[in-house]
Amino acid sequence: MSKKKILIVEDEESLLKLESILLTSKGYEVKGVPNGQAALDALGEDLPDLVLLDIMLPEIDGFEVCRRIKANSLTRHIPVIMLTAKKSREDMARGETVGADWYITKPFKSAMVIETIQRFLAK
Repeated sequence: MSKKKILIVEDEESLLKLESILLTSKGYEVKGVPNGQAALDALGEDLPDLVLLDIMLPEIDGFEVCRRIKANSLTRHIPVIMLTAKKSREDMARGETVGADWYITKPFKSAMVIETIQRFLAK
């Protein structure tokens, strides 16, 4: 069985490394990118099984990245988990509006992130 591929979109380098190490250690194939445009480019090259997406990104924010993923017939089936410091009800509602499948706020517990990813990839 091939490894499940996860695209991590996170502009904070230390967090991107932490998330990459965590998911790689759990047997996932991970690609990390630092901004929204790089995420959209990566999706054009190789479709992941899941996207772990920060919201506060340079240039194109996570809401717009998610909206574009869900608007594209080639990528709309990919689960998008928002992983962000934005905790307001308005932000969570906006995440739902643009099609996010799940919303996790920072600081997060690694076990919860892994559990959520496993739940979506088991479908």
